[in-house]
Amino acid sequence: MCGIVGAISERKISRILLEGLRRLEYRGYDSAGIALLSERSDRLQQLRSVGKVRKLSDAITKRKLQGTIGIAHTRWATHGKPSVKNAHPHSSKNEIAIVHNGIIENHELLRVRLTERGYEFKTETDSEVIAHLIHQEKKNGKVSFLNSVIRALGKLKGAYGICAIDNSNRDQIIVAKSGSPIVIGIGIGENFIASDPLALGHVTDRFIYLEEGDIARVTRERVEIWNKAEQVSRPITTIDSKIKDVQKGEYKHFMLKEIYEQPIVLKDTLDGRITARKVLEEAFGVKAGKFFDKTKQVQIVACGTSFHAGLISKYWLESIAKIPCQVDIASDYRYRDIIVEPGTLLVTISQSGETADTLAALRYAKKLNYTATLAVCNVATSSLVRESDFSVLTLAGQEIGVASTKAFTTQLVLLLILSIVLARRNGLRPVQEAKLVKDLAKLPRLIDKTLQLNKDIKKISKQFSGKNHTLFLGRGIQYPVAKEGALKLKEISYIHAEAYPAGELKHGPLALVDSKMPVIAVAPKDELLSKLRANLSEVSARGGKLYVFADESIKFESDKRCKVVNVPHCPEILDPIIFTIPLQLLSYHVAVMKGTDVDHPRNLAKSVTVE
Repeated sequence: MCGIVGAISERKISRILLEGLRRLEYRGYDSAGIALLSERSDRLQQLRSVGKVRKLSDAITKRKLQGTIGIAHTRWATHGKPSVKNAHPHSSKNEIAIVHNGIIENHELLRVRLTERGYEFKTETDSEVIAHLIHQEKKNGKVSFLNSVIRALGKLKGAYGICAIDNSNRDQIIVAKSGSPIVIGIGIGENFIASDPLALGHVTDRFIYLEEGDIARVTRERVEIWNKAEQVSRPITTIDSKIKDVQKGEYKHFMLKEIYEQPIVLKDTLDGRITARKVLEEAFGVKAGKFFDKTKQVQIVACGTSFHAGLISKYWLESIAKIPCQVDIASDYRYRDIIVEPGTLLVTISQSGETADTLAALRYAKKLNYTATLAVCNVATSSLVRESDFSVLTLAGQEIGVASTKAFTTQLVLLLILSIVLARRNGLRPVQEAKLVKDLAKLPRLIDKTLQLNKDIKKISKQFSGKNHTLFLGRGIQYPVAKEGALKLKEISYIHAEAYPAGELKHGPLALVDSKMPVIAVAPKDELLSKLRANLSEVSARGGKLYVFADESIKFESDKRCKVVNVPHCPEILDPIIFTIPLQLLSYHVAVMKGTDVDHPRNLAKSVTVE
């Protein structure tokens, strides 16, 4: 994902900007650039390079570029190949310079109109139109820099986080947010801008998070913010610099911290990838559209928790996109004869992108007749991303706990988005897509509400401390959710746990049920609910102790043999994600009760880099 850093100060800022870019390297990028305004020069100074930030840094040192106002950027190519000319910042008439995260949907139409008005385009990107639009509005309307940006933004469709500087207004940076995150770092006699507060940890711990639709004018002494033409105030948040991904902060374990980070990281993962009514398929990369056009079916390959994400997405791909999907465990995939039908997209899923079995499966698949290979991954610089035809990144941040939590739910979000994008090719109407996207936008708030069940789940966990076996049940799309719940419990508490489709009880598992075998079920409000109720009655009749996580709207009742935890009602499409959260919390609290090493369970590693 792209990274933005900006600064306005009385001191020289090129090193501040470069350090900010380095702190965003984990997001991945293919090029970097900087634009500066300096008292030593009456011109906009700009430098861009392909490759690592180090290469840009060396070039800045060689040319002795300095300035007190500037913007910088690392780019992950969407429109236009990785090259110096396509790298940000982009400028217009050597007066206006901008950096941009997001995707401008109507850039082609704007490009035609601006060309007709005499603007020369030097790049293949969608972002360059922004610089020219601002310049045009400023020149034709004879308005302030701020108003020229506001007018230009009114012509854009899509998602953006933007920083802009103007050679004739050297006392300000204009910032705007619509669907792509931007924060303003507060200093003393200086202020900063970034797409991620991590980029500014070396200069400030105080931040203003811009809200959707905000436009800000940032000077050395002030930050002024407008939304829909009304001046607004946003709170300043202090972030303890000691609380980073590699420290637990207020939490006892990394796993609990990462469970509670899910509302934030899911919002980050959605930002810039959806608008109010649609998914921006360009978020999958510059080549994605042509690959999706050819896709008639999907083959998913993954391991462990990522495999469960693939199993869930199979239901979405078949019900939403109306295309066949197969899901294979990576460790077995390449040891059988694979028949690849024309038009098959291979999707690999991995948190680290270095999972040996998944990488080996990808390399094997490249010898076959796949349309393309897509990586869903959390690490932009990983082998899986580099070796795939294209990729989409979860923005879960660094996950320390061996038992994956936030990486899993961010994978699910991206796989659901993939299903929507492919569904467009098979008759999904705009009104249907708008409904799905509206539901997706509710997800962070719903997960935050679900996390409020923590105390109730902690009480239940005490009843598992002396157990040696547990059975998980789910029907339909909830079966892989049950599998993920069982995996979490066995990983960190060392309790033997198995998951079954609830309809399979009579075909064997029912023999295991007695008063010593806890049975955990997930019960959303869906078309299989009545059948699930019947399955659970079979467990009760055999003396089994039931723990049911049920949608609050279906009125499951607790009794001596059944403990019910009411889960917030949510749109059906989100059920697999929401019902995952209570199972994560249950496994965590059971492990704490048993005294195991929650973050580093025995015999397991975070990234499995051997076969």
